[in-house]
Formats: sequence, C-alpha cells, structure tokens
Amino acid sequence: MAESSSFPELSRTGNDMLELNKDLERMIEDVENISVQLAWMAYDMVALRTSPELGASMRELEEAFHRCRAAVRGDPNQEPDMDTCPETEAKTHA
Repeated sequence: MAESSSFPELSRTGNDMLELNKDLERMIEDVENISVQLAWMAYDMVALRTSPELGASMRELEEAFHRCRAAVRGDPNQEPDMDTCPETEAKTHA
C-alpha cells in the first residue's frame, strides 16, 4: 500500500519535469534568438563603420522596396514614383 501512494507523487513529479523541460527549451530558444540578433547588430555596426556609404545605400534600397511594395499591393496612399526609380533610368539611358 505504501508503494501505491507514492505513484501519484511520481506522476506529479513527471508532469513537473515535463513542464520544466518545456520552459527550459523555450528559454534556450529565446536566448538563441537574442544571440542571433546580437550577432547581426554587431555585423551591421562593423559594416557601417568600415563603409559609411553602405547606410545611404541601404536607405535607398529600403525606399525602393517600399515603392515596389506599394505598386504591387496597389496602395492608394502611396503612388510609385517611376521618375526616381534607378532601374527605369538605367534602362532608358542604355
């Protein structure tokens, strides 16, 4: 009889261990994500310090992306400006 009363404790301990394992896995995944973000931030910082023009190029690329996205989605608030699109200028001058 003493053994049968210890089984509920074992099952409860087993559930606690499963919950603990899930929590630890989630925490490890969060730390991995943070470390990846930190590595990208460090890379970006080094890249920008070695080549200041890269920041301006990235901003231009982001603006072009937003224009293209607006054109594809048909965003009524933002009309694509084809006069400032570098791809259009390159094709017309070639």
